[in-house]
Amino acid sequence: MKNSKKLKVKALVDSGCTHTGIDEQLVKNKRIQTKKIDFSFEVFNADETKNREVTKVAPLEIEINGYKKTLEAAVTDLDGMDMFLGHD
Repeated sequence: MKNSKKLKVKALVDSGCTHTGIDEQLVKNKRIQTKKIDFSFEVFNADETKNREVTKVAPLEIEINGYKKTLEAAVTDLDGMDMFLGHD
């Protein structure tokens, strides 16, 4: 990726998540590159309250214990958690 930075973040693996998400405040603070998406979608919290609509993603390469994967994380409010890793 261009402008690649290495960051250590705390992530929650969530089998209920349909998408991987990254906290919008972390994106702002660390100036993580984002891109607008052609569509938007709603995000709901675990307690079924509505979060905000996702309109952009952050292209990321993640590495967990030597396993690397490129993905696009939905930029949303994660209330203090850096990332939620969707797992199906």
